[in-house]
Amino acid sequence: MSARRTERLVNLVICLLSTRQFLTAARVRTIVPGYEPGSHEAFQRMFERDKAELRDLGIPLETGTNSLFDTEADVGYRIARRDYELPDIHLEPDEAAAVGLAARLWQSGLSAAASSALVKLRAVGIDVAMDSILGVEPVVDATEPALAPCLAAVQSGRIVTFAYRTANSGTPEQREVEPWGVVSWRGRWYVAGHDRGRDAARVFRLSRVTGPVTQVGPPGGVQVPPDVDLVAMAASMGGEANIGNATVRVRCGAAAGLRRRAREISRGEEHDLLEVPYSDPDALAEQLAGYADDVVVVDPPEVRAAVIVGLKALAGDAAGDAAGDRA
Repeated sequence: MSARRTERLVNLVICLLSTRQFLTAARVRTIVPGYEPGSHEAFQRMFERDKAELRDLGIPLETGTNSLFDTEADVGYRIARRDYELPDIHLEPDEAAAVGLAARLWQSGLSAAASSALVKLRAVGIDVAMDSILGVEPVVDATEPALAPCLAAVQSGRIVTFAYRTANSGTPEQREVEPWGVVSWRGRWYVAGHDRGRDAARVFRLSRVTGPVTQVGPPGGVQVPPDVDLVAMAASMGGEANIGNATVRVRCGAAAGLRRRAREISRGEEHDLLEVPYSDPDALAEQLAGYADDVVVVDPPEVRAAVIVGLKALAGDAAGDAAGDRA
């Protein structure tokens, strides 16, 4: 939507909210900025589109007349404030904690939206803590570069193309996919859909998408099967067999998400030992690094080495950012 049309719609909403009477289309044309002088037919088409847009946005647009007796009176429009305004928001402590957890989950991928929502809740007196008070932690994040473009493609119903590296091949292959949905399964993000090159349903792990995700074709071109089960697809096709178990030393009371994955937990006074199954050492190392010094990998060496490599990369990025700030 253009900035010009957005401004006109905002002006229209403010105008219709500010009156108790029904305003006719002719009256709206004279007092709402954005409706330029021109033919009556052109204004009518523009006004009809604007009314449809407001209704699509969920704004309750009322129609009626200001006369109880004149049945020939022109129809007018208004927005009842009682229907437009939101009621007071009240969240229980556990609900506020859930909102905080959701904000932590999306703080990387949708930082602006998450921050805006938290600011609005706090503005009405709701204390939303970012720290978990429920003893749970999000075990997925939104840092995958392919996540946002795949979500956008699903929403618009457009085909996507991307280079994809399979688990058995280090060479990326170009894929053209009709995306049906994006789903998280066991801490990883997948896009499920119809692979046009192979003419079959497929699930793609977003961490193996290399390079940009490009939308092609017109919006609405993707038809999602009515009985598709994205979670089942990710579980059956995106799931991978475990190749080993990692022994991890965890500070008592920390890493609740990791504890849920553990096959076995040996309790200690200050630290517990967890046996955690894994299928991809790099993916497990990425999750473990997020717990900072609450978690230390004891075994195997490949997971420990992957964690060290990831932490060194993060340290290098942080040093580069600091040098850039000083420059």
